[in-house]
Amino acid sequence: MTKISIKTGNPLKQKTTCLVLPVYEGQLKSPLLTELDSLLQGRLKKIFRSREFSGKAGEMLLLHSVNEIPCERLLLVALGSKKQADISGLRSLGSQIAVYLTERRIGRCLIDSNPLQLRKGDGVAAIAALTEGLLLAGYRFDAYREQKKDETGPLQAATLLIGTTRDKAATEVATREAAAVCRGICLARDLVNQPGNCKSPLFLAETAQKIAKEQGLRCTLLPKAELEKQGFGALLGVAQGSVRDPYLIVLEYHGGTSDERPVALVGKGVVFDAGGISLKSADKMDEMKMDMAGGAAVLGAIQTVAELQLPVNLVAVVPAVENLPSGTAYRPGDILTSLSGKTIEVLNTDAEGRLILADALTWVGQYNPRVVIDLATLTGACIVALGHQATAVLGNHDGLVRELIKAGERCGDRLWQLPLWDAYDALIKGDFADIKNSGGRAAGTITAAAFLKQFADDYTWAHLDIAGTAWAYKAAPGSPKGGTGVGVRLLVEYLRGQC
Repeated sequence: MTKISIKTGNPLKQKTTCLVLPVYEGQLKSPLLTELDSLLQGRLKKIFRSREFSGKAGEMLLLHSVNEIPCERLLLVALGSKKQADISGLRSLGSQIAVYLTERRIGRCLIDSNPLQLRKGDGVAAIAALTEGLLLAGYRFDAYREQKKDETGPLQAATLLIGTTRDKAATEVATREAAAVCRGICLARDLVNQPGNCKSPLFLAETAQKIAKEQGLRCTLLPKAELEKQGFGALLGVAQGSVRDPYLIVLEYHGGTSDERPVALVGKGVVFDAGGISLKSADKMDEMKMDMAGGAAVLGAIQTVAELQLPVNLVAVVPAVENLPSGTAYRPGDILTSLSGKTIEVLNTDAEGRLILADALTWVGQYNPRVVIDLATLTGACIVALGHQATAVLGNHDGLVRELIKAGERCGDRLWQLPLWDAYDALIKGDFADIKNSGGRAAGTITAAAFLKQFADDYTWAHLDIAGTAWAYKAAPGSPKGGTGVGVRLLVEYLRGQC
């Protein structure tokens, strides 16, 4: 990862390989730029007059041989309108800077972060967002490439310039914490991007054991025999089509007091989803290796929480299975008996995520959690409703939903609430069992959550459908094509707010 450091001082007096000056649209006559133009003998004013650089978002201008100031190069970076600036934009800015410099083989830079404060008092949050952008720009998943795609590697080092020494300690903490969040996001991305032939339920289980060893967590793995003994009928029904045995993966972090009830995170862990007997179309089935993105987010989040040593008790649960068609696969029309005792009529074997989550949500009750949050790439209907710009949130407690939405606004992982009225329960009432695993095409995201609610009604519970946000179909600075690691940043931000 890029090395991040903090420094104070006048940006025009800093000796550096490349001085980066962020500029808002309409603020080309700021005191700093006026001083710089004077030092450059009016060259900056000529550039602005020619409209070569106007401050519109996305513009960059690199100047060489600026001998009048100590830096070797000067990079002007446009921020666009300050009124429209937000945390996500600052994160994107960091990635754009890193990508731009890396492409030009400029390994080090100094960034004037003083203009980045969006509102009074949020300078530290702006520094954290910029840091995340710089660090995530270097992410690559090239473990299986004989020749690495990018031989230049990530930006080597970036120094962030702040105004006063009294803010230095806080900003240094913010950059360290941002780096921990990025490591959690990168872990989640790596897990999602792993190919199906390598990523078995056992692979996820061994990854959890590694995290536990590194972070001092308690790890419990429930293998197939134990799942059968305890009665995980819904989870085992999904798993029976694959020769790869399922696991229930549990990690526990104890950062709070001994009598404090934990927060429980439950992440869908379908390592590959062919749809079972209700087979998916061949088009883009290769992307179904990402159907464990909820589980990846949960593992990335608990790793980050442990690194940050947040004062909270946390349990992370990942039901890990593979959903394939075979002679032993479960069938449409089958009736499964869940761990809760509720019977489930299977109408569609491709609606499998809610089945494994049902048993996991029941099982986590033994921890008497004060809050339960599940994450899952659960429904294609969520993409129809919200596209790839937001995660859907539903739940049985409006206070919890509001807290998650606020956390998403603070960190840039935006959520949108969908209703979960009791009227939707009728759509999943079974004809031959207690409930059925599909409510039909209408309100697909909501009826999936209504199904999960049957197993979470004893908790303060929220469900996050990340089907549209867990996978990037096009590369962008800081987010290459593939797993996005969505959910890690949001969960950590929410948990911070609980401390």
